[in-house]
Amino acid sequence: MDIASATWTDVGELEADLAVVPVGSTEQHGPHAPLGADVLTAEAVADAGLERTDRDVLRAPAIPIGVAEEHRQFPGTMWVSPDTFRSYVSEAVQSLAHHGVERVVLVNGHGGNVDALREVGARLTRDGDAYTVPFTWFNAVGEHSADMGHGGPLETALLRHVEPELVREDRIEEARDGAADGWGEWTSYVNLAYDSAQFSENGVVGDPAEGDAERGEKLLELAAESLVRLLDAVAERDVSVADSR
Repeated sequence: MDIASATWTDVGELEADLAVVPVGSTEQHGPHAPLGADVLTAEAVADAGLERTDRDVLRAPAIPIGVAEEHRQFPGTMWVSPDTFRSYVSEAVQSLAHHGVERVVLVNGHGGNVDALREVGARLTRDGDAYTVPFTWFNAVGEHSADMGHGGPLETALLRHVEPELVREDRIEEARDGAADGWGEWTSYVNLAYDSAQFSENGVVGDPAEGDAERGEKLLELAAESLVRLLDAVAERDVSVADSR
């Protein structure tokens, strides 16, 4: 059930104790993809997962701004500090817990959020607010995960499948021409670059031309299937063992 379109009586009658919260970012994705790509893909995966599960699950509104200062040189990018982000996500989950939602999956679409979301999940779980786990969709698509860049083949493919009108097809060549092959500048296993502008001319990492709509459809299927398995595991997990030791 989508909380944003439901009434409070609808939510109360469902009495769901499991929820998903899409989490993304508003940041550059090259000249061809929208700033909201991470939100759009997180929402698409969350919705596709809920369509495939027979469990009663609440779908919270997406959190659209994350930890993204690494893209600060590109106009339109927005970000908050990791501390602010952790607090916001935590309090959003705590508000769900207030209404009896004891288990939450954070469906994430932005790599910069990963560490903070893991910390949020651990804190909420250890404090007894709600058993909370993060799920990053592009880490859950099998062998495709190796191609994850930024505004590259995976994100472009999924966007071409779920939001094709937002992909500027006439800028794909420009995007690939200014793209970096990989994330960062590495020496002695250390990334010397903190911001994407230091190693990518236009913010893109990877070749967006390798991400067509057919691949995007496959990515959505794989991510949704992974999310359904996770929802089952979270719903069925006995979390009392950790609390009792």
